[in-house]
Amino acid sequence: MTHITKSSDISRPDFAAIAAWISPGAKVLDLGCGDGSLLRYLHDTRSIFGYGVEIDDNNVLSCVRNGVNVIQNDLESGLSTFESDSFDYVILSQTLQAMRHTEEIVNEMLRVGKQGIVSFPNFGYWKNRAQVISGHMPVSEELPYQWFDTPNIHLCTLGDFEELCNLCGAQILERIVMNGGRQIAFLPNLIGMLAFYRFERQK
Repeated sequence: MTHITKSSDISRPDFAAIAAWISPGAKVLDLGCGDGSLLRYLHDTRSIFGYGVEIDDNNVLSCVRNGVNVIQNDLESGLSTFESDSFDYVILSQTLQAMRHTEEIVNEMLRVGKQGIVSFPNFGYWKNRAQVISGHMPVSEELPYQWFDTPNIHLCTLGDFEELCNLCGAQILERIVMNGGRQIAFLPNLIGMLAFYRFERQK
C-alpha cells in the first residue's frame, strides 16, 4: 500500500473531531497511523489505550519515540492479526482514498471494532469539481499530489462513501463535514472539504 505521511501537528481539525467521538478509556486501533500523533493526542485527551498499524519504517520509529504501540504491517493484507470485536473503535484517518481494497478494509473495521471512524477528502468539493471541469485533476491542501505521483487511487464523495457503507452493512451513526476547521451543514457535498463518519454494523 502507498503510504500517506501524516503530520505531527495536533492542530489538525480531524484530531478534535475524532476525539469528540471517542469514549474516555476506550480501546482504539488506528490504521495507517503515520507517526502516531493521533493516538498520542487521544491518549492525552481521552486516556485511550491504543494500537497503531503502519507500514513506513520511519513512521514506525516515530511511533516508538512517541510512546505509541505500533505494529508494522500492510493494511492491504487485512487485519487477521486482530480478533473480532477486540477494539471499541477502529480509525482510518485520511487513508481510505489510498486503499486498493476499499470494501474489504471497511468490512475488516466492522469485524475488529465495535465502531469505525473514517475521514477522507471530499472529491465533491466545488473547487475539485471546478478543476475537473477545467480539464485537470484537482490539487489542493487536502489533495496535494499531482495526478502522476498521487497515492490516492479511490477518491470519493460523501454520497459514494454512504453507498459503500450500505453495501458493507454499516449503519452510519454520525457525520461531520468540515472546511478549514469549520463544520459545514449547508450543501456539505459541495462546500465541505473533509468528511468524517462514525459507523457500526447494522443491527
